[in-house]
Amino acid sequence: MDWVWNDGGRCGSGYVGLTGDCVVRAIAIATGISYRDVYREIGQATEKSPRHGVPTRVAEAFLAARGWRAFHGIGDSLFADALPSGVVIVHLVSTTRQRGGHFCTVIDHVIHDTWNPSEDERYYIGSYWINDAPEVLARAKDAARGSEYVATGTTSTSQSDEQLLTQKEFERILHRLRSLDNTAKNHASTEGEKRNALRMMQNLMLRHNLSRGDIVGDDDVDRVAFTRVACPVNGMRAYSWEKDLAAYLTAEIFPLIGWYFGRKWKQTLFWFYGPREDVENCLMLFRELLVTIAASAHLQYGGYSRGSGASYAEGYVRGLPRERDRVSEPGTTAEAVVSETALIHARTLAMKRAARNWLDLECEIELTMGSGAGRDGYDPQAAAHGRQDGAKHDLTAPGRPKRLTHRT
Repeated sequence: MDWVWNDGGRCGSGYVGLTGDCVVRAIAIATGISYRDVYREIGQATEKSPRHGVPTRVAEAFLAARGWRAFHGIGDSLFADALPSGVVIVHLVSTTRQRGGHFCTVIDHVIHDTWNPSEDERYYIGSYWINDAPEVLARAKDAARGSEYVATGTTSTSQSDEQLLTQKEFERILHRLRSLDNTAKNHASTEGEKRNALRMMQNLMLRHNLSRGDIVGDDDVDRVAFTRVACPVNGMRAYSWEKDLAAYLTAEIFPLIGWYFGRKWKQTLFWFYGPREDVENCLMLFRELLVTIAASAHLQYGGYSRGSGASYAEGYVRGLPRERDRVSEPGTTAEAVVSETALIHARTLAMKRAARNWLDLECEIELTMGSGAGRDGYDPQAAAHGRQDGAKHDLTAPGRPKRLTHRT
């Protein structure tokens, strides 16, 4: 199914921290009610933060009170033919976790969410809600227009005055909480000052449904909008050079994102997850390099899946330019490179840690490392030829900021 990136106005409402709020997000998109109002009402009904999951009965009661009719699914996967047209709130049931599940909104057979659940074969339709009122579809489209991001298009950066005002209010609240937190931690503060600071912090956090993780972040890493996108490749097996290429892109070009691969039916999928814009740009470059390397190997060796063609493709990826090559340039030392990139590496680690936590919390995926067997028919001459061609590749990442340099 087609997919549109949409957080339901979450970022515009000033909410920070990791997600886990799919119920609030789906209802806000489908009903047109502001994310903040849905978050508050759902939180009052559950007597806990909606970020840690919402019982289905609470969502059912919320929707039933507003005229939404519930229907039971028949165990189908998330396909367009399995759902009616219009605005549909779908409850997806997980086949791997007994208590797991996911809520998303489908508008005219297009998924509106922060990731595409139709690409994940673990989920099937447990139930769904519809509302035939014409104003529901109009409100949903209006609410989605300001925060949507089409996977094959561009990002809309327009925000309403209400969203900007709300975001400024929450930023002031977070600034106040951080100031109180610093006062409570300061050894020079008196016991009375520390108690007053902690009491005020507790009142503010309870009033605005905030947690300590919201005020203690790694350079605002928790404010980043994450997503996960799949790239299908030919065949049921992931070739070694394809995995090397994904590892190269996430290590050298887009270090803030991660990757993994899996199978869906008879097709291999490479998944990229992390900051939304980086994932989109990495996907474009990955597809471009896949076609370039496969075409070059096919023209020179008749294929790219085995034998000399696969060796050439592996060598091509190993020959692509890398950051460590800067050390060999005249006048550049290893100490200088480490000094320049120390802060960048610290933020990269924080961002990757946040992305892994998002993947576990939002998509219910925990990654593990594996090992594979080697292959026969390695051709060292073809690999050397591929390494030479890869070293000549002019690699320009889409959306990458340009450096300011001095011309001589």
